[in-house]
Amino acid sequence: MVKSYLRYEPSVSFGVIASVDSNISYDSSGKHLLSPALEKIGVWHVRQGICTKTLTPFVPCRGPSLAVTSIASSPSQLIAGGYGDGSIRLWDTDKGTCETTLNGHKGAVTALRYNKLGSLLASGSKDNDVILWDVVGETGLFRLRGHRDQVTDVVFVGFGKKLVSSSKDKFLRVWDIDTQHCMQIVGGHHSEIWTLDVDPGERFLVTGSADKELRFYSIKQDSVDGESVKDGGDSSVSNKWDVLTHFGEIQRQSKDRVATVQFNKSGNLLACHVAGKMVEIFRVLDDAEAKRKAKRRVNRKKEKKHGKEPTEGTENGDVENKGDNTTVTDGPIETSKITVTVPDVFKLLHTIRASKKICSISFCPTTQKNSLATLALSLNNNLIEFYSIESGETKKTLGIDLEGHRSDVRSVTLSSDNTFLLSTSHNAVKIWNPSTGSCLRTIDSGYGLCSLILPTNKYGLVGTKEGTLEIIDIGGSTRVEAIEAHGGSVRTIAALPDKHGFVTGSQDHDVKFWEYQIKQKPGQATKQLTLSNVKTMRMNDDVLVVAISPDAKYIAVALLDSTVKIHFVDTFKFFLSLYGHKLPVLCMDISSDGDLIVTGSADKNIKIWGLDFGDCHKSIFAHKDSVMAVQFVPKTHYVFSVGKDRVVKYWDADKFEQLLTLEGHHADIWCLAVSNRGDFIVTGSHDRSIRRWDRTEEQFFIEEEKEKRLEEMFDADLDKAFESNYAPKEEIPEEGAVAVAGKKTEETLTATDLIIERLDIAENEKKRISEHQEEEKINKNAVFQANLLMNGQSPSDYVLSAFKDVHSNDLEQTLLALPFSDALKLLSYLKEWTSYSDKVELVCRIGTLLLQTHYNQLLSTPAARPVLTDFSDIFYERVKGWKDIFGFNLAAMDHIQQLMASRSDALFRDARSKLLEIRSQQSKRLQDRSDTGEFLRKKKKKTK
Repeated sequence: MVKSYLRYEPSVSFGVIASVDSNISYDSSGKHLLSPALEKIGVWHVRQGICTKTLTPFVPCRGPSLAVTSIASSPSQLIAGGYGDGSIRLWDTDKGTCETTLNGHKGAVTALRYNKLGSLLASGSKDNDVILWDVVGETGLFRLRGHRDQVTDVVFVGFGKKLVSSSKDKFLRVWDIDTQHCMQIVGGHHSEIWTLDVDPGERFLVTGSADKELRFYSIKQDSVDGESVKDGGDSSVSNKWDVLTHFGEIQRQSKDRVATVQFNKSGNLLACHVAGKMVEIFRVLDDAEAKRKAKRRVNRKKEKKHGKEPTEGTENGDVENKGDNTTVTDGPIETSKITVTVPDVFKLLHTIRASKKICSISFCPTTQKNSLATLALSLNNNLIEFYSIESGETKKTLGIDLEGHRSDVRSVTLSSDNTFLLSTSHNAVKIWNPSTGSCLRTIDSGYGLCSLILPTNKYGLVGTKEGTLEIIDIGGSTRVEAIEAHGGSVRTIAALPDKHGFVTGSQDHDVKFWEYQIKQKPGQATKQLTLSNVKTMRMNDDVLVVAISPDAKYIAVALLDSTVKIHFVDTFKFFLSLYGHKLPVLCMDISSDGDLIVTGSADKNIKIWGLDFGDCHKSIFAHKDSVMAVQFVPKTHYVFSVGKDRVVKYWDADKFEQLLTLEGHHADIWCLAVSNRGDFIVTGSHDRSIRRWDRTEEQFFIEEEKEKRLEEMFDADLDKAFESNYAPKEEIPEEGAVAVAGKKTEETLTATDLIIERLDIAENEKKRISEHQEEEKINKNAVFQANLLMNGQSPSDYVLSAFKDVHSNDLEQTLLALPFSDALKLLSYLKEWTSYSDKVELVCRIGTLLLQTHYNQLLSTPAARPVLTDFSDIFYERVKGWKDIFGFNLAAMDHIQQLMASRSDALFRDARSKLLEIRSQQSKRLQDRSDTGEFLRKKKKKTK
């Protein structure tokens, strides 16, 4: 009989607040912060400091390929998340569901940006391409090619009609969205451009690179009548088609490269975050203030030149007309013969220095009272900090840090009843609920390398890198005592089976046996745990791991010389030496019945030994990197192993077979804990996450798993074939090129095969129906037997049902793979499908794509003419009908709005648009007042 096993599957992952591969971003309301957590996106309530939702992809996690690499929030409740495999997922933050998945990029998504309406989404990737997506239609519009290296950022300008992209190839490219071509290439940077942003008023575009300065460009605006309006620069010198004109530079304080530049929503602040611990905040002055500052600068320059004292008019910010046209470098903007430079507009306000390296920044879209803005920082030690920026100072207001470790999770230990989990890192011990993933306690400690929870579940022990043993009171959340246990780092702690003591092994060559008692020491009010060293065994080399047999008869000690020495516990007499590993043994465990011992080594192998004679039953090449932890499932010979290759593997130690491979971690896995019933395991990793894997009721067989692994290898090779890594790369012209947005995937090929199969079945059915009709004329009693595969559908409906599961974004690639003969068959069905009112849009898309793809062949094929004639007649009629319905509905809604407005005093309009309108009116009034005041002062001076 074939042996069956129970499957383990990923259940919960926790401990990550903000991962380092992606940016953070506020949602449109400003109440929630979107933070990357490896493959998930955490939605944090800023005031409460808690994670309210977790956006998790439905596909199984395959490690770094599914890591979140970019986040962008739209004006609505939708957000976009870019992933390491090139996919983009659109999430509804209110529902916490994935609305759609967009596949187009062949490399990790590095940049995402919505336009102001939230209807378009631009994405950049490591594959050097920029793709524009229709968010409403959930499909790709086109791919823009031209950059020679990774695209680092994208931004919409010109009221959403143009797109600017930056790249590591040191160039900016300006793309016209309507005509889909590159209209300007901007050089001048001496190193890779890492970021860019544009202010809300679209006056300036700023770029950041590894250069010593921030570079600014003025943006040419298109007015309503089609004429171009330019914020600055000399139109006679620059090309009339150029959108960006160099405005100037500002020297930065830090020598590190720029990581992010970002304007706040009101546009009065600019943050420059470098790839270090510093953020520079610049104040952005409006046109009137910049002009006054330029006047004062010009005046000071004149006075310095002529050696004159400041006049009364100069102190008031007034300048005489003559000599006002003094030229200054750095690509000036001239207004009323006064040259405005970059330092006149951008003034350094504050410098924020964080405790650790900053990964990303985000301005809050809403502004609090008595503050200019709120800035969120994500740090590389799994921490989010919030700063309030005021005129005089910046102060830290909040930090989200309790839900995760600041560094690697070095050890995990489960309590005897599996109700809580203890984890250690470089400076803290955390107690977790393994079922929910919530952090219950955080206790300061040393660098914990190993840990143990005592059988009472009231105290924990932590062995540190400094050589101390720390006693942790779990209920009281305190470190009771730190005992100087060893002269070197404590590498391992193993509990004795009698539950009255434990053993520690250290770098100082000692193995120490300890007993613990709960006593009341003199001068203490309550009883505390006390430890006493009972005996010590001296070894010849550094001790890496210690294991005790279940009957407490043997102690196994792994040494730095790659051997495992087995001694008797009572006399310390030598019993066996297990040698065979080429590198030191990093982990080992003894089975519950004491028959087997399994060892894992830095040589990537695990070895299964018999404890009775010390013979090696089997040596298995287990992982692609060092094996960091192995542990038996209690009362079985099943073994779990983890390694630096980021995977968990499940083995049968009797049959020497690999049962399962569990993927999910994004970095080296350091530690492993198995529950005492074997119903779940917990792993801790360098990526700071702790993951729980649950045993399910689903059975599997070894042969089936082997076949599945072979299929996955075949699919991986197939994906590489799609990418055509070995094919000669297409030479892209310097001015750029446009290509199809989607990409060929396994899903699109499967959909194409399904369509071809159903077309063939439908054609055969139509032939059978026509034959039956002919037969009916001769024999009226003839019976027609329909094809059972069609489920009682007509041939037309049967073919249409093939498009039911084809995603809107994959439709183009699915139809591109259709042969011409099948495309012609498909066109013949479109006329019938237009009778379904809800399928008109799908029919139009299919017809348009097929016509574009096979245009030349259709022109030269006489059989296609009647099909196209029939289709064209009904096509325009149906589309015009739906256009009329939409127009009628819009007119009706406008009429209802007018009726409601006439019945009520309150205006019927969007509150947000009203607020924006009021703000623009106020700023216009202020500008008019300042211009009027300027004019009156000049007039008064002339009269005097």
